[in-house]
Amino acid sequence: MGKHSSGKGGGSKSGGQRMSPTAASRVRSAGAKNPGSRTAESGFASRAQSAAAKGGGRQQGGR
Repeated sequence: MGKHSSGKGGGSKSGGQRMSPTAASRVRSAGAKNPGSRTAESGFASRAQSAAAKGGGRQQGGR
């Protein structure tokens, strides 16, 4: 078994859904609520915010 046991994620940089500003906000909020969490300590919140700011957040179904 690998490091991560959840069914989501996987660390792939290609494919999948793009980061929306709303999703980035949820990530940041989750890290703030639990500063000792893996999300908070990994710096993922700032990467999510950056990805959302680059315009990657389109609504689902907007093909």
